[in-house]
Amino acid sequence: MCLAAGLASFAAGALLPARLQHVPVHRSRLDDTVPDYQFREHHEIRIAASPERVFAAVREVTAREIRFFLLLTWIRSPRIRRAPESILAPRADQPLLDVALRSGFVLLAEEPPKEIVIGTLLGRRPPGITTPEAFRALDTPGVSKAVMNFRIEEDGSSGCRLITETQVFSIGESARRDFGIYWRIIYPGSSLIRYMWLDAIRRRAEGPPGAGGAQRSGIS
Repeated sequence: MCLAAGLASFAAGALLPARLQHVPVHRSRLDDTVPDYQFREHHEIRIAASPERVFAAVREVTAREIRFFLLLTWIRSPRIRRAPESILAPRADQPLLDVALRSGFVLLAEEPPKEIVIGTLLGRRPPGITTPEAFRALDTPGVSKAVMNFRIEEDGSSGCRLITETQVFSIGESARRDFGIYWRIIYPGSSLIRYMWLDAIRRRAEGPPGAGGAQRSGIS
């Protein structure tokens, strides 16, 4: 099912427009951070666990728990030698969000057990953008702001929905054009990774307490 969804996302991604869009109603801290965007991705899953368990799983899940993550990120950025730590070359048993925040991402908002938002800059990245305020205020042409969240909503039936969204705002025509080319290349793999990431969080959250590392059967 995840593979079919990934293939469907590929077809959609190839046709994605790059026109500027504005969030009509702010639903999350993500929308507060990037209310305008040209590129967007949305995935969600239902999890039979409390918001607290789900939020903890979001924070704790590792690259090894996400099916095909290490393979897909290697395909996206192939290497022979061990690369510096990044979200594309993580330590397999480290919490993936911690890896991201140690290697160029900025923590933009965290509201347990509802939402966490992280972001990074692509293109002509200026130095010193390490706070949410600096990230939001940045308006340098040639830069793309890529922001991703995990948002948890109770569904009224002893479980909740876990939603992940990515919104990208490219500043200036050259950044929009360059990121548009990049987006259409990486979108299929990115979409599949999101599905697998959500599924890994679900397995960790629904498993017995403290058994996250034991939930890795069938993981490449």
